[in-house]
Amino acid sequence: MKFGTVAIHAGQEPDPATGAIMTPIYQTSTFVQSEPAVHKGYDYSRAGNPTRTALEKNLAALECGKYGIAFSSGMGAIDAVTKLLRAGDHVVAGNDLYGGTYRLFTKVFEQFGLSFDFVDMSDPRNVKDAIQKNTRMVWIETPTNPLLRIVDIEQVAEIARNSKALSVVDNTFATPYLQTPLALGADIVVHSATKYIGGHSDVILGAVMTNNDAIAERLYFIQKSSGAVPGPFDSFLALRGTKTLHLRMDRHCENARRVADFLKNHPKVRHVNYPGLKEHPNHLVAVKQMRDFGGMVSFTLKDDNIEKAKKVTTFTKIFSLAESLGGVESLIEHPATMTHSSLPKEVRLRSGLEDTLIRLSVGVEDADDLIDDLAQALERI
Repeated sequence: MKFGTVAIHAGQEPDPATGAIMTPIYQTSTFVQSEPAVHKGYDYSRAGNPTRTALEKNLAALECGKYGIAFSSGMGAIDAVTKLLRAGDHVVAGNDLYGGTYRLFTKVFEQFGLSFDFVDMSDPRNVKDAIQKNTRMVWIETPTNPLLRIVDIEQVAEIARNSKALSVVDNTFATPYLQTPLALGADIVVHSATKYIGGHSDVILGAVMTNNDAIAERLYFIQKSSGAVPGPFDSFLALRGTKTLHLRMDRHCENARRVADFLKNHPKVRHVNYPGLKEHPNHLVAVKQMRDFGGMVSFTLKDDNIEKAKKVTTFTKIFSLAESLGGVESLIEHPATMTHSSLPKEVRLRSGLEDTLIRLSVGVEDADDLIDDLAQALERI
């Protein structure tokens, strides 16, 4: 089946009791058992819930995976995957990744004996050079947040495999509609399903997908034991979101392409980060592994003035100043003081995240209105 059909039907059947075409919200904490210590179905909603199961099957199918494991947030999903490691293990990660991931790695897991190196993964040789004898995981974001760098998943996954390390891809920006890392050799895919998968800025949820039986068994154990599970209503909302994922992503991509073209020709803009631009350093890699280039755009101003950048984010009228991304509405934010403020300034600047960088989550409004909004905001600085 093609993606649109899978998105609407995978993991879901009409309710056997009522015929309801939408998966019901099983808003219950416990389930009646036929006899003690015999678990033929569900017993307790932390361990499993029918609404969550439908979502997990749906997301696994979208990612060309065998298993899907849902969590209460994207960070909950990242936390669970990192718990596959042991004290003394080493991780190679991108130097341009979501600030919350960097914070979790350095402020939480380092104190439990994990070590991390952050490198520019847009050149796979940097990953190979960073591998150590105790490297057990390679953490990939592509496109990266917020510089939209592109990492060659196939090459980096092969480097990890040859080093007996797990390869993990945060696929939040691309979504499974645009990119399927498991098919490119990755071991694990992670999502903040809060973003494009949910798509309506009304749910917090994370997910992990894999084809590896042993990894899945361990992650299900961690999910049940740590308890960072989504509720049935959140699972229902995410299922509602996946049904239109392909439709929304087509519009996100179309609008982002037009916004990027507008910005690259604006006299007050110095540089635009968008993998769909032919001048993007890894554009050809994006062409190879993505079906389209996504709805995220970032750019810097010619005037290297942080206050002017912050003003742009407050002058827009359709783009709302807010963290997060992937909803139908357009958002604008200033990474240095918002989503990536947890990065030490020297680390941030070294990775290329400048003070005037502005990140856009381009929504599904009319593209002309979005361009007009950015034009008037830039005109005012």
